[in-house]
Amino acid sequence: MNPVDNTAPSQTESISFEFDLNHSPQKVWRALTDPVLLTEWLLPVVELKLESGAAFTFKTQPYPGWDGVVNCRILEIEAHRKLSYAWNVPFLDTVVTFTLTPTASGTRLSLVQSGFKPDQKQNFGGARYGWKMMGGKLVDLLERLS
Repeated sequence: MNPVDNTAPSQTESISFEFDLNHSPQKVWRALTDPVLLTEWLLPVVELKLESGAAFTFKTQPYPGWDGVVNCRILEIEAHRKLSYAWNVPFLDTVVTFTLTPTASGTRLSLVQSGFKPDQKQNFGGARYGWKMMGGKLVDLLERLS
């Protein structure tokens, strides 16, 4: 199932997606927290420690105006239920939150990236596009995992 974009048309502060997944919360959690799996669907991750306050980075190809590094810090972690981290690049200071809710058929995964400023419409649009694309990769990855 592809991600459902629940971002309201007038919304400029946060992006919201939901995924109804036919996979257990444990399997979805693994895809959100295993560095090898994160690299497959999101970005290569460096020094990820699953504890509140821990700093880590995502590193990807540099682009003009950006060195490809995302500095993150875990804000909240509750195994198999919630993961929230600061997502910081020189031009953007936001929070990404994943919430996992068990369902009869698997897991409902909610993804929210919040903290966009009114003058960050281009960043907002880029992040919205990026999460939709990466969310599709997450769905594909979960299908391949045993």
